[in-house]
Amino acid sequence: MDIKVLGPGCAKCKETEKLVREAVHEAGVTATVEKISDFQQIAGYGVFSTPAVVIDDEVKVVGKVPSKSDVLSWLKA
Repeated sequence: MDIKVLGPGCAKCKETEKLVREAVHEAGVTATVEKISDFQQIAGYGVFSTPAVVIDDEVKVVGKVPSKSDVLSWLKA
């Protein structure tokens, strides 16, 4: 599983990355979590509001910090 947290490094982006890493650990899934802060790469996903989470090239959330239960449900899908 390939997970990308998109955001420039603001507080909400850092919170999202931390939450995603915790959820991956809790779920016990094998995943790579990558933080992307380059605006061109972010825009390449069609994302213009951060934070955003992309799992296996599918954008899951844009412009808000997801709940841990949301992230866990995406990991199990």
